[in-house]
Amino acid sequence: MIPDRRTVLAAGAATLAGVAAPAASAVAESGARPLFDLAAVTIPVAGENAVFPVRRIYCIGRNYAAHAIERGSDPNREPPFFFQKPTDAIQNVQVGVVADHPYPSLTTNYHHEVELVAALKSGGSNIPVERALDHVYGYALGLDMTRRDLQNAMAAEKKPWEIGKSFDHAAVLGPLHPAVRTGHFTKGAISLAVNGTVRQSSDLTKMIWSVAEQIAKLSEAFELKAGDIIYSGTPENVGPVVKGDVLLCRLDGLPDVSIRIV
Repeated sequence: MIPDRRTVLAAGAATLAGVAAPAASAVAESGARPLFDLAAVTIPVAGENAVFPVRRIYCIGRNYAAHAIERGSDPNREPPFFFQKPTDAIQNVQVGVVADHPYPSLTTNYHHEVELVAALKSGGSNIPVERALDHVYGYALGLDMTRRDLQNAMAAEKKPWEIGKSFDHAAVLGPLHPAVRTGHFTKGAISLAVNGTVRQSSDLTKMIWSVAEQIAKLSEAFELKAGDIIYSGTPENVGPVVKGDVLLCRLDGLPDVSIRIV
């Protein structure tokens, strides 16, 4: 059964929810009332009675050299590019559970991309690289699921390929682990297996742009804030999955994440 991705904020997350307070306060002061309730999107925090409220989902493209090559790009540290997924595309996956993940509509070429995900507790603009990791609250293991045929078709027509990346359940995530417990991830084996056969296998040291560099670059284009999460790119050998496939994601230092395509 697919875990509820619109979990109501727990009391323990109050310190992380400050980003929403100004807007709520402004509405209260104006006397206006919302037309309907909209539940917050959150990520569970491992080992705590708390959840992390999500503001935005950023993703970096082609951040491992071998993956850049397989996607027809130059891996020699070309300027990074980013895209976003809708916040409610998150599918939370519990540790030790193989979560059902629905095969989406409109595609016949559905791809897996395993990634390290960083979650920010603070932000700013033009953040120096050497201070970037100060803004990281924690890390999770995730999947950037992709309707590859739709992405490629849009790219071939030089149109935005959001439809290939932004859809329900497209942002699969394990629980967040605070950096104060795990440290910052700059190295470590990362892999993905389908039905027991390893497809993606690499190391975080092979990222073209480190997490710190990604935060710095993103902050040149956007004012980053608490609640932002960043998918940090996937290694080579992305590939298709079909209904019935079981995916197992692994990263040194974090629990495994697993889904079944249904």
